[in-house]
Amino acid sequence: MNSAKHVVRTGIVGALALVLVACTSSGNKPTPPPQRPTTPDVTITPPPQTIPDRNTSGFLKPRHLDANEPVRVAILLPLSGGAAPVGEAMLNAAQLALFEFDDPNVLLIPKDTSGDPAKAAQATREAISEGADIILGPLFASSVAAVAGPAQSAGVPVIAFSTDRNVAGGGVYLLSFLPEEDIERVVDFAVLEGHQRFAAMLPQSEYGQRVRNQFGQAVLARGAELAATESYTPTTDGMLAPAERLAKLKANYDVVLLPAGGTELQGLAPLLPYYDVDPRQVKFIGTGLWDDPSVLREPSLVGGWFAAPPPETRKAFQDRYERVFGSKPHRISSLAYDAMSLSIALSGGQPGQRYTTSELTAEDGFAGIDGVFRFTPEGLNERGLAVMEVRPGGFVVVSPAPTSLTGGPVF
Repeated sequence: MNSAKHVVRTGIVGALALVLVACTSSGNKPTPPPQRPTTPDVTITPPPQTIPDRNTSGFLKPRHLDANEPVRVAILLPLSGGAAPVGEAMLNAAQLALFEFDDPNVLLIPKDTSGDPAKAAQATREAISEGADIILGPLFASSVAAVAGPAQSAGVPVIAFSTDRNVAGGGVYLLSFLPEEDIERVVDFAVLEGHQRFAAMLPQSEYGQRVRNQFGQAVLARGAELAATESYTPTTDGMLAPAERLAKLKANYDVVLLPAGGTELQGLAPLLPYYDVDPRQVKFIGTGLWDDPSVLREPSLVGGWFAAPPPETRKAFQDRYERVFGSKPHRISSLAYDAMSLSIALSGGQPGQRYTTSELTAEDGFAGIDGVFRFTPEGLNERGLAVMEVRPGGFVVVSPAPTSLTGGPVF
């Protein structure tokens, strides 16, 4: 990582351990959350007086060149409409990050998209006209696609929360939980544990196709065998026949992937045992969709493995959020916290050098509420994930998440 970047190491108790850079400008913050949380115990190193030249390829139009201007971070979320509860929780999390890191030189600018692409595009144009240095959000793929054009034209990078890989790139970076990462991690662990023959029950959807492609690649790349796959529609009748067909081949595999969650998983998981696939002999594995307390109520999943962000820092974040806002955060609200914290972390550079391609895609990556992560040049992300095992009393880490994505320090 560039030596000009001053950082705080990982391991901060109760807060995101992202690189923190002091700013030299001034501005007003939005109204803080109703109760001030404990400030993270960090030491902030002042920035250097000069910043060496850096690669600004892709972002050649900084929004303002006056170092005395505040750094403006726009966040585009569905604050009205059907997805408003999610949007409000994410905005709360972003404000929590702003308040905890207490940087008076960063201004958060919320914009309501209502989950509508046209409104998201208009909100983007408004944010750019108001001097946004970086845009966080939107949440839905269609809105991200609508935002990409005006943001790219203005040279303003976007950190979006969609899981649709098709909207990444061209200055759009996805800070979301991508199923491909989950598949790679859990398959790798299963092979290391001695499993060599894999099968899968896959939903007939775009998500299911993405999982199918990655699962096959991951299994074959590790010298294992993809013995059988079945696809289903997410209804009781649509699941029964595929489950029975896969069960008849149980002698050919010792691992089966069930990449579903919620009520779909609750309907799917018992079917294989019903057709005499014994979870004590065939290991059930899943994606991050299993990271849900409802999984603990399904006996057939006990002993199963799934990949997920490390739980320790997320639990601390959830506790702080609940203490401040009086409610539990939505599962993906941590993404907004991490995105806001990253924006604060990189805000100390000179105007035009804060959110460049080279800064956002730093090889060392960053450490957040959901573990270490980094953006790829294609606009996707790579995460350091743990492997969790389902046990009667809760989820247990059986393979800790890495603390580095490169073998070196993470900032």
